[in-house]
Amino acid sequence: MPTTQCDPARCVIAMAASVGGLKALSIILGDLPAGFPAAIAIVMHLSPDHKSLLAEILSSRTHLEVKQAQSGDMLCHSRVFVAPPNHHLLVVKGGRLQLSSSAAEKVHYARPSAEPLFASVAEEYKENAIAVVLTGGDGDGSFGVQIIKEKGGQVIAQDRPTSQDFSMPETAIKTGDVDFILPLNEIAPKLIALVSGLTDIKVPDKTCETNSQN
Repeated sequence: MPTTQCDPARCVIAMAASVGGLKALSIILGDLPAGFPAAIAIVMHLSPDHKSLLAEILSSRTHLEVKQAQSGDMLCHSRVFVAPPNHHLLVVKGGRLQLSSSAAEKVHYARPSAEPLFASVAEEYKENAIAVVLTGGDGDGSFGVQIIKEKGGQVIAQDRPTSQDFSMPETAIKTGDVDFILPLNEIAPKLIALVSGLTDIKVPDKTCETNSQN
């Protein structure tokens, strides 16, 4: 997908997934329209021993531009940034991304982990931050969602019936800081609604977009 001019993001969505995450991310990103006025940063637990093709796979399943994150990348509307294996992904001042050292401490036995991403997005974007906790094992993201809420952001968790492994969403839900517990096919529409409210930009849903192309 060609690189377009960067429109700095006013709203950032941080997503975390593990077991079953490829399917979940593919469905959500596939249901978001081109021109979606938010940036998306993704952490998925990946093997550090192999090159990740996650960005390439997701790119083929969405209208949005997807790339593996690099230090210095600017968070832009309509772009998706995927954490590389063996590095935590953080957001720093000015809406830029930063990768940790490959020797950085693991969190929940994982590197990348949702916790540094959620916490840093919350600090930088406050009420314009949205966290999404998807299918996966362990409790990654449970501390980060609390920081998202403390800073005024909103939190979505995938529901049990559509999760391959409900451990991550369930642990987040038990914090009491999850605003919406949704089946997989309702997460993208909720993100569209939330982002429309935060940015005052009317986001067309995918159904309207598809009809306009027929």
